[in-house]
Parts: sequence; structure tokens; C-alpha cells
Amino acid sequence: MKIGIVGCTGRMGRMLVQAVVNTEGAELAGGTERENSPFIGQDPAVVAGEVPSGAVITANADELFAKADAVIDFTAPTATIEHAKLAAKHGTGLVIGTTGLSADDQAIIAEAAKSTTIIQAPNMSLGVNLAFAITEKVASMLSDDWDIEIVEMHHKHKVDAPSGTALGLGRAAAKGRGVDLDTVADKVRDGFTGERKKGDIGFATLRGGDVVGDHTVMFAIEGERFEITHKASSRVIFARGAVTGALWTQSAEAGLYDMQDVLGLKD
Repeated sequence: MKIGIVGCTGRMGRMLVQAVVNTEGAELAGGTERENSPFIGQDPAVVAGEVPSGAVITANADELFAKADAVIDFTAPTATIEHAKLAAKHGTGLVIGTTGLSADDQAIIAEAAKSTTIIQAPNMSLGVNLAFAITEKVASMLSDDWDIEIVEMHHKHKVDAPSGTALGLGRAAAKGRGVDLDTVADKVRDGFTGERKKGDIGFATLRGGDVVGDHTVMFAIEGERFEITHKASSRVIFARGAVTGALWTQSAEAGLYDMQDVLGLKD
């Protein structure tokens, strides 16, 4: 299966390239970078420290989508929505790991998924997707007397907060309770905030150093606390999951899916 990587020379992009070339049944279709990138014309596998693949880095995303069976995108919202349109145009599978997307961005992605297979997840790792499933299940079993707080920490260079994974955990908890996250999320606390509102799902964001990603969901009530924690020590887990998703698109019908679909974690 021919898999392309957009934004292929960044830290995550190189890991994705490495994951593709080292996965049985996958072939590197090529990669993209900005027009002024010094890597244009080079082999993305060589740039990533692997043996030559014969693929080429280009600034033409349309060209990559035309020749790839699936493309993996861990870029930025503005680029991702354009890539979703290209995926729909060419019927190319698309795996989206980009976070920080707006409601309008999501609408564009949903529209594109009518024409091709798109997998979108705030986190591609098996462990985190298990955490999503467990969080939803626990939230469905506990009353709203249990306070839910989500704490996340990432490296100092991360630009969006809360993280996409933290929000994904929040959506899982809200789904378990049968509520809309947007109506119960409490993302900012500063100054004299007053008593915690019953039923809210709180978020706390930490940034510092080179932390790949730590997430904890706390269910707290007077006398006890139950916690679900996942800690990532390498981005390799995200790349590996994304390639698994890209391979899965080959046998799936058009539609918008997530990694729980890919991993068979849904009922």
C-alpha cells in the first residue's frame, strides 16, 4: 500500500516516514514540504535516516494525493483542511493526527469523508485509545457526584491547550455521562472562582521540558479517588498507530472514523 506523509521532514514527519518504510505491506509514496524547504527533491526516507526509497519530497500536495493510496497528516489546521479536500478529490485515504481544529474545520473534514475514508484521532496510540474506552465506561457507571478532572502535561513547544488527547478524554467522559462536553467543560480557573460546579469536567494544562505526553483522568468523590493515567515516552507510538490506520483505510468504506474503529474497541 502506497502511503504518503505531508510535512515529512519535521520531528513527527520523520518518525512517520520511518514507520512506513519499516512496516510490512507499506510502501512510501512520497512526502511534502513547503515550497522554500531545502529538502524539496530529496528522498524522505534518506532524510529520516533510512535507506533510499526512491520516493521524492515535493511542494505539490495534489500530486502526492493523486499517487498515494493513503496520506498521513500531522501538520496544522489550515493545511489539514486543504488536505482533506484533496483526499476527497482523489479518493485517497487520510489519517489525521492534527489537533487544534475548529468546528468549521471539522465540518470540512466531515464533508470530505463522504467521498473517502478518513481516520481522525487526537491520539493514535493503542494505550490512549484504551484510556478513551475505559474513561467512557467508568463515567457511565458513576453518578455526577463524582467530580471529573483531566490533567495533561506536554513539552514546552506545544502550541495548543488543552491537548487534543485531553479533550478526547473529556469527550469520552461526557459521552459516558450522556452530556455535551462543550456545556460542562471548565478549562480555565483563575482568581476567586467559587465552588466547583457539580457535573463539570475540569481541565488542567501543564507545559515544560521535553515531556512527550502525560494524561490523567481523575474521578473524585469524598473519601476516594479513581485515576486513569497514560504516559508516552516516545512519539513512535503515534507513528506506529497512524500507519496501522492508513493500512486500515484500504478495506474501509468512505466515512469518518477514529482509532477505536481501527483497533476494534467499539461495541
